[in-house]
Amino acid sequence: MIFVVILIAGLCVAYANGANDNFKGVATLFGSGTTSFRRALLWATVTTFLGSIAAFLLAGNLIKSFSGKGLVDDAIATQPAFAAAVALGAGLTVLLATRIGMPISTTHSLVGALVGTGVIAGSALNLSSLGTNFLLPLALSPLMAIVITGTVYPVMRTARHRLGITRDICLCVGKETVEILPVGHHAVAMQRAEQLTATLGDTVTCQSRYRGQVLGISAAETLDRFHFLSAGMVSFARGLNDTPKIAAMLLVAPYLSVSTSLVLVGTVIAIGGLVGARRVAETMSQRITTMNPGQGFTANLVTGLIVIGASRFGLPVSTTHVSCGALFGIGAATGQAYKKTIATILLAWFVTLPIAAGLAGVSFWILKQI
Repeated sequence: MIFVVILIAGLCVAYANGANDNFKGVATLFGSGTTSFRRALLWATVTTFLGSIAAFLLAGNLIKSFSGKGLVDDAIATQPAFAAAVALGAGLTVLLATRIGMPISTTHSLVGALVGTGVIAGSALNLSSLGTNFLLPLALSPLMAIVITGTVYPVMRTARHRLGITRDICLCVGKETVEILPVGHHAVAMQRAEQLTATLGDTVTCQSRYRGQVLGISAAETLDRFHFLSAGMVSFARGLNDTPKIAAMLLVAPYLSVSTSLVLVGTVIAIGGLVGARRVAETMSQRITTMNPGQGFTANLVTGLIVIGASRFGLPVSTTHVSCGALFGIGAATGQAYKKTIATILLAWFVTLPIAAGLAGVSFWILKQI
């Protein structure tokens, strides 16, 4: 019975992870108007699943880290009730956040659940391991993303100017241009888009378009291709980093190998993203900062490099924290960050750990009574 609970709870975490996290890698594609929600979601699903499969070869250290061994007593970490409680605590936390559209970290939730379950189980926590192997990477990675993105974007913007590539604000119906406005009049453009929507009867969107060529190649088309590749890299990195953390809990159940667990978790993550990503997608794409394709590409490039590097060395960073940090950095560099949304997201991050710890601790107590 307990192994059935572990399987269901672990897959619940995988589903919640997909619903809350899958769109984060491609949020800049949708937010910058580069592509539609559906196309971005499909690209995220495919590349995330590929990352989940690649985790078998590249992210074995993360499976060991999230088994609980080294953080709590080994005798407790190997108990089926421990794995089930961790999965329940983390899964319920992420599902709750997804319901209200908040992009929180599955990694952060799992760490909280590991700590909460360990405390209720009566285990002495390895505080050195908790700080060095879990909390430090979680805290430093978004700060790195903010600093690197805020530094790199102005450099790339300067390079664009020197190459003679200009940028316009395009009022468009689909791919058809209705009107061109100069850069720097975002509020005017949004108002004009509303007027044209009412007049034409079709939805007019406000998009940023690049004009110019580099070595005879259209700058706009080239950037869009690189933007898609960078979004795929982030989604791949997310699958690579998150899948083994969740699969670690399933390995307590008998008859499940590492490869089977990774494929199973990767499949359910994909389903969760396809079914439940919309609310978090809107927050990530439209409520943190306005962005154009160049800014989105920069944020994705920084996020992907940080997360892939961390996965390679077994560091449990959060793709959510890193991707949001990169968007915070873009907002800081452009002065167009939505501070209220950012403050709400930071508050959600702050309460994630204690909520996950509490839910996991209660789950462990109930399971032990049963």
